[in-house]
Amino acid sequence: MTIHFLLILNRQGKARLVKWFNNDYSNQERQRYLSEIHRLISSRDDSKYQSNFVEYEQQHKLVYRRYAGLYFVFGIDLNDNELNYLESLHFFVEILDEYFNNVCELDLVFNFYKLYNILDEIYLGGQIQEISKSRILERLAYLDKLA
Repeated sequence: MTIHFLLILNRQGKARLVKWFNNDYSNQERQRYLSEIHRLISSRDDSKYQSNFVEYEQQHKLVYRRYAGLYFVFGIDLNDNELNYLESLHFFVEILDEYFNNVCELDLVFNFYKLYNILDEIYLGGQIQEISKSRILERLAYLDKLA
C-alpha cells in the first residue's frame, strides 16, 4: 500500500502542493500528469453521481475529493483500498483546517513551507506515518516555536 503522489490543485488547474513519493517520473511526465489529472477530475466533478475514485493509465488509481475550490488527489496502486486513502485524505484536510484555523487556498500559497511540514508529519515515503491528530498538532506547535 503506497501513495505515489499527492496533489492539491485549484479549479483552474494550478498546483498548490505537489509531492512525488517516488522518483520514477521525469519532469515531462509530471507536468503531463498534472494537466491530465486536473482535466479528468474537473470533468467528473460536474456529475454528482460519480465516485471519488478513477483508474488512471492502467497503473494508478486516483482517489480525490474536492473541498471548496481545491482538489486533493492521491495516486495509489490499483489494488489498494480506496476508502482507506479517502479517509486519510479527509484526515489531512482536518489537520490543515485545525492548524490554519479554517484553511483556505491563500493559506496554502503563502505558507507552503508549513504545508510540507504538515505533510511530512503525516506521510513518510508514501506511507501513513501518524494518525493521532493531537500528536501531529503538538509537533507542529513545537516546530512553530523553533522558527
